[in-house]
Amino acid sequence: MENYKFISFFEQISGSDAKTAGGKAANLGKLAKAGIPVPAGFVILAPAFLEIEKTTDIGEKIRAAKAGIEIGDAESVRKGSAAIKKIIMAAKADDLEEEALAAFAALGAKRVSVRSSATSEDSKSASWAGQLETNLNIAKFDLIENIKKCWASLYGERALLYAAEQKLEEKKNSVAVIVQTMVDSEVSGVCFTVHPVTQNKKQMVIEAVWGLGESLVQGSVTPDRYVVAKIGRIIEEVDANDQEKMITQTVKGADWAKVPAAKRSAQKLAGKEIIELGDLCLKIERLYKSPQDIEWAKEKGKFYILQTRPITTL
Repeated sequence: MENYKFISFFEQISGSDAKTAGGKAANLGKLAKAGIPVPAGFVILAPAFLEIEKTTDIGEKIRAAKAGIEIGDAESVRKGSAAIKKIIMAAKADDLEEEALAAFAALGAKRVSVRSSATSEDSKSASWAGQLETNLNIAKFDLIENIKKCWASLYGERALLYAAEQKLEEKKNSVAVIVQTMVDSEVSGVCFTVHPVTQNKKQMVIEAVWGLGESLVQGSVTPDRYVVAKIGRIIEEVDANDQEKMITQTVKGADWAKVPAAKRSAQKLAGKEIIELGDLCLKIERLYKSPQDIEWAKEKGKFYILQTRPITTL
């Protein structure tokens, strides 16, 4: 495998690399090494963005724009965030771009997901989940723009407010970027290895939707919900819900489509599949020795783990 200055493939990352790969990517590396089915991919390490800040004038421009933001003033946050995003999207990063395109070719994927992985995220007490950029079904010619979008999302309005609330602005935050082979999900969802509402540690909850999981993240559809007893591998509750629309891959990225009539009221996962996925998620909980919030997808009958993070609400 070729050596890169700014890039590591998942097989080269371990759980201890969160400071450079971000929490999300470090988890993917740990999962891959443990034999968990993870779609192949690589991470543009956080020092890449810091290097660009250091060797160009964008670092100075970002600091100036950030210094003018009044966190208590919504309009000031909005304008400051927009100004920083414009600076980052216009940044020149020739060396990084060359490496990223070479790594994309080595990956051998036609389409990828491009996701942020903040270096201060996904601890047991805090999570950036949903606040940083995620883009799906990205082709090679759109790769660099979407990498920059991930960098810029560290300075999004919600992210700025969250960093201030968590006092993270006192530290040097940065963001790595995950580029991962796109799974064309027939079904996808999340699994909480402890019941997130009752906090019953003897139960896990699986939620499932047709298509890509972004519809679940957005709260746009009501998922199926399965409650599984960890001991005895018993499905205790099944709440199947109708679904009329789903997010699917398109030539331009990802977009809404109608769920075929025959599938709208059908249960997304069969009993055997629920148990199979539950066993896989329990293996991940044992690996981390703590309750996990796990994103998964199923393509052509095979389950893939897209990411895992500690459940921070317990």
